[in-house]
Amino acid sequence: MSAYKYNDLIKLTTQYAHRMNYLSNRIFGEVARATNSKSMKVVKMYSEEPTEKRDYVINWYPRHVETHILMKNLRLYGLFRDEHEDFKEEMKRMRKLRGKAPPKKGEGKRSKK
Repeated sequence: MSAYKYNDLIKLTTQYAHRMNYLSNRIFGEVARATNSKSMKVVKMYSEEPTEKRDYVINWYPRHVETHILMKNLRLYGLFRDEHEDFKEEMKRMRKLRGKAPPKKGEGKRSKK
């Protein structure tokens, strides 16, 4: 049987033609029964890849958190120099030398009463 005859058989209104068309649609992942356009919209939506798994959605924003943690670890290993962090540490150290650092836990004004 050629493909031409198969197409003619599917177009017939016999019960066999309806069943064959239904099975064909089920096998090839098409909609088995005829539906309206509203339902077809839902079928199309579920047949596509979910938006939260699309590559451009996942990589929309740069990875600031991962980059920050990486730079922090590299700084601890001595492979990266962060001048602003160095400045902040130096200012903290200078305040401590001058006696301006925050008191340790349990040595504040309220605990002395």
